[in-house]
Amino acid sequence: MKKNTNININNIYLVGLMGSGKTTIGKLASKKLCKSFIDSDHVIEESTGVRVPLIFEYEGEEGFRKRETKALEELVTKKDIILATGGGIILKKNNQKLLVDNGFVIYLKADYDLLASRLRSDRTRPLLQGVDIKTKLKNLLEVRDPIYKSIADYVIDTKNKRVTDIVNEIEKIIKQL
Repeated sequence: MKKNTNININNIYLVGLMGSGKTTIGKLASKKLCKSFIDSDHVIEESTGVRVPLIFEYEGEEGFRKRETKALEELVTKKDIILATGGGIILKKNNQKLLVDNGFVIYLKADYDLLASRLRSDRTRPLLQGVDIKTKLKNLLEVRDPIYKSIADYVIDTKNKRVTDIVNEIEKIIKQL
């Protein structure tokens, strides 16, 4: 766990690669901890009226990342939420700071083999279209894992863990703070 002397547990931010379980775990944890659940990708889709893959198609990754930052700036002002972030939200330094300064960051760590098996037939992930999924996930993890770790207050290795066990682990760590 990070040595953060001013830990803010009002908001919990889940970070990790796509397919790591942020949305599924966030929904269940929000019920257990009596917090509102928000998925940043869904917020972006609601504000634009189109799905994330279409944003990527017309605006590219950079256009999507700008929208993601704008959404995050608004989301960190909310109270008592669990936020499932997009996997690449941590690529911008400003977003890292927003997450670290405004809540408790939990990194849901999953290896690329596990993620590849989960995402093999998922056609909604723009970064996985037309590429070897396993290689792409490995490359993403090599870049993003050090960033996830550097901003995380707590890391949960999801390998061989059931969703309920992960949610219970989150509940336990939050109650200890």
